Amino acid sequence: MEELSIQGAFLYTPRIHSDHRGSFHEVFRAEEFRKRTGRSLRPSQTNCSVSARGVLRGLHVAEVPPGQAKYIACVRGEILEVVVDLRVGSPGFGRWEAVRLDDENRRCLYLAEGLGRAFMALTDDATMVYMCSEPYAPEREHTIDPLDPELGIRWPEDIEPILSARDAAAPPLAAVRESGVLPGYAECLDFYAGNADPA
Repeated sequence: MEELSIQGAFLYTPRIHSDHRGSFHEVFRAEEFRKRTGRSLRPSQTNCSVSARGVLRGLHVAEVPPGQAKYIACVRGEILEVVVDLRVGSPGFGRWEAVRLDDENRRCLYLAEGLGRAFMALTDDATMVYMCSEPYAPEREHTIDPLDPELGIRWPEDIEPILSARDAAAPPLAAVRESGVLPGYAECLDFYAGNADPA
């Protein structure tokens, strides 16, 4: 696993074993995950979403504590996954990074608590499976406009985004930050330290 430019986001590229029958690869191995991240992932919920080409879901973030860490795989088709640092006080606040996940590279993405995520389906029937450290709690989840010019996320220009009513009505980052609901960087670091695996 390699850490992305945003602290707490890790990209895993598996070794794929292929032959005339098909392929095999490990999606997740707890011990290796702990070695690379210093954290444990104990899933409380696993989700599967299927999206048509152009569907844009997010930008979502959960309050910390407890937040909601996620380990994401695209098992069919292709998506553009975007992680955004939404931890107020972080040196990288508002910074984003995009990675492509698909059913060929089989890469997986881990996002620590306090990081926001959004994704766009680049193919029809793009299917994602992701493990979550905490169950979904709508009262603790907040939505930010994924097309907010202040964020400046570069979505594919040749695809018209399709948003849910909730995401389409989401406020810009500045308004959500001003509301005081975004996780704090110091609180997130304390939470990570309290949930770190001993060396």
